[in-house]
Amino acid sequence: MPPSVSRRATRARILDAALRELARNPDSSLGDIAEAAGVARRTVYTHFAGRAALVEGIAEDAAEAIRLAIAVTSGPGPGPASALARFVLTLWPVGDCYRALIGLAPQDLGADQVSELLAPARETAAGILAEGQRQGVFHTVVPPGPLSTAIEAHLLALLATVNSGIWTDDGTSAATAALIAAGVDGPTAAATVRRLHGAERQHAVVKDV
Repeated sequence: MPPSVSRRATRARILDAALRELARNPDSSLGDIAEAAGVARRTVYTHFAGRAALVEGIAEDAAEAIRLAIAVTSGPGPGPASALARFVLTLWPVGDCYRALIGLAPQDLGADQVSELLAPARETAAGILAEGQRQGVFHTVVPPGPLSTAIEAHLLALLATVNSGIWTDDGTSAATAALIAAGVDGPTAAATVRRLHGAERQHAVVKDV
């Protein structure tokens, strides 16, 4: 294996271990993370100067994963409600993977960096909400921008409960909650999410075949 490939693989292994350990305990040390990754502590320092650099690496990977997920959801859709549900269903696994950042944000990232990290998702959601309001699908009590921020906060709170081990979700309940927060009635929201989730599972089965 070329050195550059081996180096990237080791970095990825360290970041994966860091996500697991920091989700378990936000105060995990670099030694704990090195042990979980199966590398020497000095190897961690070869890739990351310290805890701040390690968390920054996690944040960079999370930002890239968010951008890729948004790209998947872009393009014309069947309607604003389905678009919002699909958006949440697609982003939820990313949030679930990087939910350790929620606990790390206050001490390791700061409000500005968290806002920058989430900005692409927030702006995309605001666009979907604006279109839904124009079409009369979503309520207009709150403008699209603040409504997007409110739904984002709601979803982050749900991810925090997953991180603490008191709740689990594959994204369907979160997507349903987002639609209801946007103004879709409960039965319609649940039916919309079930339809999309079922279509995605069927598509996954076809791909595997």
